[in-house]
Parts: sequence; C-alpha cells; structure tokens
Amino acid sequence: MKHGPDIARIASLIGDPARANILTALMSGKALTASELAAEAGVSPSTASSHLGRLSEGGLVREARQGRHKYFALAGEEVAQVLEALMGFAAGQGHLRTRTGPKDAQLREARVCYNHLAGTRGIQLYDSLFARDFMVLEGDVPRLTEAGVSFVRDLGVDFDHLVKSRAPVCRTCLDWSARRPHLAGSLGRALLKRFEMMGWTYRVRDTRIVSFTSEGLRQFNGAFPVNPAPRV
Repeated sequence: MKHGPDIARIASLIGDPARANILTALMSGKALTASELAAEAGVSPSTASSHLGRLSEGGLVREARQGRHKYFALAGEEVAQVLEALMGFAAGQGHLRTRTGPKDAQLREARVCYNHLAGTRGIQLYDSLFARDFMVLEGDVPRLTEAGVSFVRDLGVDFDHLVKSRAPVCRTCLDWSARRPHLAGSLGRALLKRFEMMGWTYRVRDTRIVSFTSEGLRQFNGAFPVNPAPRV
C-alpha cells in the first residue's frame, strides 16, 4: 500500500475541462454563482452544480450563502498558487488555448491572481523591491527589510495590521505567463487594494484584467522602477 498525499485525487478534480474552467474563473478572486460559473464552463447549471459539489468536497472551493443566493470562491490562496503554477507549466509545454484575442495581451500585462497583482506589472513590482533591497529572501521565503517596511508604509499600507494577521505577509507565486515569481501573501493583496484605492488601477468587468490609468501607470513606474538607481 502506498502512503503519502493523494495527488491523483486532486489532479482528477482539476483535470476535467469544465471544472478547470470553473476554477480559472474563480482566479479573479470574486465569488460567483453556479449559474455564472455554468456560463464560464460552457455547461448546464445542473452540471455546474454537480462539478461544484465535487470541488467543494475536494477542498478546492468554498461556498457561502447570502439571502437566497449561493456563491462559490476558491478555498484559499494555496489553491490559487497551485492553479497559477499549473497554468505556467501548461504554457511552458505549449498547451495553450487556441482562441486568442486582444484580452490575452492585457492579461499578460496585468491581471489579478486571486487577490494580488500578476503579469508583467506584478513581476516588475517583485523585481523592483529586491533591486532596491526592500525585500530579501530567507530560504525560499521573501521578507521585507526595514527600508522595505518604511516604503510600503509610505505607500499607505498598514503594515502593522498585516503582521498581526495569521496569513503570511510575503509569499512568492509563480507567474503563469512569464514563469517568473510575483508577490503574493497579505502584502501582495494589500498593495493591489492600495493601487485601486489610489486610482492607479481598476478591474475590467467580468475578466481578470487589471488596467492602469495613464497617471496610475506613471505613478506605479515611479514607485517600482524597472532599473532603479542604486540606493545611497
């Protein structure tokens, strides 16, 4: 008898095309109804409900009721990281959807990965923090330096609140479109929320696309320069 984690069970849940489409739709971080997810998966509402029951039993999604409506969301950030890594692996093997369009370039530029910024702009943020010694690696885990803490506080992030929460402050997430890391964890979530509050970004409805305003992009590039000058 073999012992250890049952990856075959999880893989079978993700491997069904309809369930994969449902999970991908939930990578937006929004909670959606079974009807909305049925449309995303291209199946009937009853079939979607059956798939959602299996995903819920498997610990990949969670459900919540609000009035007469039932909503579904990913069970947590770990699920999102697994999905993002699988997307990257599939892209690296050449397994891409054949129906491409303008939105694909926008998704690669900037998108929400469950609750944090991903794509080219997410990688820019991650690389810029390291380039200016605002972040360092302890083993495989990123950590803000004292200068980094001051920097995010200056941006308006309540860092003390992040530290008090049980969620990891900094985590890496492998970006599927570039197969390089971007910043996840409660800090990644707080930064994206802050960008939205400051009017730098907004979410494109019914997509995972994060769009920057012209002024927001200028401010973002100033805060997270691609080739920052050496700190003195």
